[in-house]
Amino acid sequence: MALQINQLCRPITPAPASSIAPRFSPPAKHATVAGDAQRSFGLVKTVVDRRKLRSPVTVRSNLETSGPAVVVGVVTEVDKDTFWPIVNAAGDKTVVLDMYTQWCGPCKIIAPKFQELAEKYLDVVFLKLDCNQENKSLAKELGIKVVPTFKILKHGKIAKEVTGAKFDSLVAAMEEVRSS
Repeated sequence: MALQINQLCRPITPAPASSIAPRFSPPAKHATVAGDAQRSFGLVKTVVDRRKLRSPVTVRSNLETSGPAVVVGVVTEVDKDTFWPIVNAAGDKTVVLDMYTQWCGPCKIIAPKFQELAEKYLDVVFLKLDCNQENKSLAKELGIKVVPTFKILKHGKIAKEVTGAKFDSLVAAMEEVRSS
């Protein structure tokens, strides 16, 4: 299962100044929540203007803006523009690419099994590429002849290929590349 954090904690808005005793200062709960998020995840820095108590300003770190995120535990849909950046960002991880088409019957049959593999092997990046007209150039570059075709990459290079909806062959090839 993949975990992705998309929302920040919002500050707790204090009661209007008229209802607060003059010597009472509002609790800094919003700063604690933002600080906890920053310490826990280390990716997002929240800046709070305590004088105006308005919504926090989010500053994106270089980890968030440096390129595509490599997600494990799920199958990530890629296209001609996102495929190579994700493969390069995967580094030493094994990458398994499912090249399919919308109209392919065997592709539809093996898709749920491919998703199960993604949930089982958390050290492998699972991608899928729809070999439609938009992605024709990438499919040609990768040398696809039939669908489904599975390309297994290591260090940005194709290490193995499995053609057809052969689940056992796919698992064996993936295990071989993972262990190398």
